[in-house]
Amino acid sequence: MRRPVVLAMIASLAVLPGCESMPGRPLEADRPVRPKDVKSFDVLWGTNCSGCHGADGTLGAARPLNDALYLAWASDADLRRIIAEGVPDTLMPAFAEQAGGNLTDVQIGILIDQMRHRWGKRGLSATIRLPAYTAPAGDADRGARAYQQFCARCHGPDGTGGEAHGSIVDPAYLALVSNQAVRSSVVVGRTDLGMPDFRGAAPDRVMNDQEIADVVAWLVGHRVEFPGQPYADKEKKDG
Repeated sequence: MRRPVVLAMIASLAVLPGCESMPGRPLEADRPVRPKDVKSFDVLWGTNCSGCHGADGTLGAARPLNDALYLAWASDADLRRIIAEGVPDTLMPAFAEQAGGNLTDVQIGILIDQMRHRWGKRGLSATIRLPAYTAPAGDADRGARAYQQFCARCHGPDGTGGEAHGSIVDPAYLALVSNQAVRSSVVVGRTDLGMPDFRGAAPDRVMNDQEIADVVAWLVGHRVEFPGQPYADKEKKDG
């Protein structure tokens, strides 16, 4: 074969798309993506969050995050800390790579940004005076009185359940949630369960910061060390 012909063939091969056009080679869109390179919110949410918080951020076993009031209440720093570090003594794990999880800082940022974009309401925090996100529990004795005013009509006079909602002092429930989770329910309610936020807990007025802290103290005061285990008084009754 003459040299000019060979050079022409080489030149023609140079303009071809190369290996991309080889039969059987997967297209770029079909190639697997390394977990740390995933940038899709839907994939990140579906893989890491939907099992507890629901496919669309609601009606899961854990708090709904498809909740504009909650997203207005919790800052980016709060959300990042929870996702990255998890919540000790609960089923919420740490997702950050540096804490043993599988999400990068960028991926955690995508989750926070898209939750706000899809489920938040811009400017809501400026229209409502929201209590602090975190606060120490208050006084349980005062909380018992505040509970009667704000909570008993739905959860019953002793917290074990009423006509509208179930028990809020069940030991198994309290063993699974943190004090902050209880505070979250009191402050922003549970939109997925029809529980009102702190503004609608009573028909005549809004709960103030002290009443919220006191109710939290009364509720978490019902937590027991080993829920479900037999106790001396039960053994006597059974005996």
